[in-house]
Amino acid sequence: MRKCNVRYVSDRPLGVLCLGEALVDLICESPIADASAASSFVPHFGGAVANVALLAAREGARVSLAGGVGDDAWGSWLRERLLGAGVGVSRFELLEGVRTPVALTTVDASGEATYAVYGDSLGTVDRVFVDERSVVDAIGACSALFLSSNTLVGDAEREVTMSVHAAALAMGKPVVFDPNLRLRRWSDPSEAIAAAADCVDRALLVRCNALEARLITGAGDLERAAALLLEAGARNVVISLGARGAMLRGVYEEDVAGVPASVISTIGAGDAMTAMLIRRLAAGGFYEPVIAAALRDAVFAGAEACERWGAVD
Repeated sequence: MRKCNVRYVSDRPLGVLCLGEALVDLICESPIADASAASSFVPHFGGAVANVALLAAREGARVSLAGGVGDDAWGSWLRERLLGAGVGVSRFELLEGVRTPVALTTVDASGEATYAVYGDSLGTVDRVFVDERSVVDAIGACSALFLSSNTLVGDAEREVTMSVHAAALAMGKPVVFDPNLRLRRWSDPSEAIAAAADCVDRALLVRCNALEARLITGAGDLERAAALLLEAGARNVVISLGARGAMLRGVYEEDVAGVPASVISTIGAGDAMTAMLIRRLAAGGFYEPVIAAALRDAVFAGAEACERWGAVD
C-alpha cells in the first residue's frame, strides 16, 4: 500500500462501507446498435458500487463510499451527487493527476448496454487505503462491507480489496458481495471468475445475476449454482432472473415473480436490487430473515430502474 497526494473530505460516520468506483455514464438516450449511430450523449451518475451507495442512501440507509476520482470538474460533480443523496465521502477522494473515468454508453433495443470507458481512476482504492491502519480504522468504523469484483482487476487494488475484505471478516462485520463481472476489463476472464469466487466464502449475502452464478460455479442449472455458492461459504444467495424475478437460497428460501416494466435500459437493474437489499438489511441490523422479506421490494426496485436511462436517474 503506497502513499499519494490526496484531498480529504470529512463527513458523518461510515455506516455500510461501499468499496468501489464512481464514474460518469455518458448515455445515448435512444436505442441504437452501435455508438457510431449516436447523435448525442447525456451525463448520468454511474459506477456499480457508487450506484448502490447512492440508491441505498436515498432510501435512508447510512452508507459511505470508499474510492477515488480525479480532482477535476467531473470528479467534483460526482462527489456533489453523493453528498446530495446523503452518502458519506470521508474515504471518497479527489486525486490529483487522475482523470475521472467517463463511460460512453449505448443501449440496444432490448435495453442491454455496451460501455467504452475512458479515464484512469477505476483502480483507486489502493490510493485510499495506504496502510494497514487505514484499513483497520475504516472497518472498525463501519457496520458492514459491500464490494464487487471491479476493485479486483489490478494487482494493487486487488491486494487492498482483499485486505479490507479480510479485516471485515476478522472483525465479524457482515459482508455483501455483488460480483458485477465485467469480463472485458480483464486480460484473462478466468482470473475474473476466480477472483470473484474468492469473495464468496463467509459472505452474508451474494447477489448476482444468472450468468454470473453460472460463471462462478460452472453449473448450468441455477438451483445447482445457488447450492454451490452456499457450499463455497455464502450464507445467503440472491440470483436475479431478469423479467422472471429473483430467487433466494440459504437460511431462507424465497422465489419472487418478475414485475412488469416498460424497459428502456437495464443499466441499473442489478444495482437497484442490491441497494434495496442493503437498505433493508441495514435497517434490520443485518438479521438474515430480512433478505426474504425484502426480496419482493428488491425485484420491484430492479424493474423500476429499467424504466429510466441511467442507473439512478
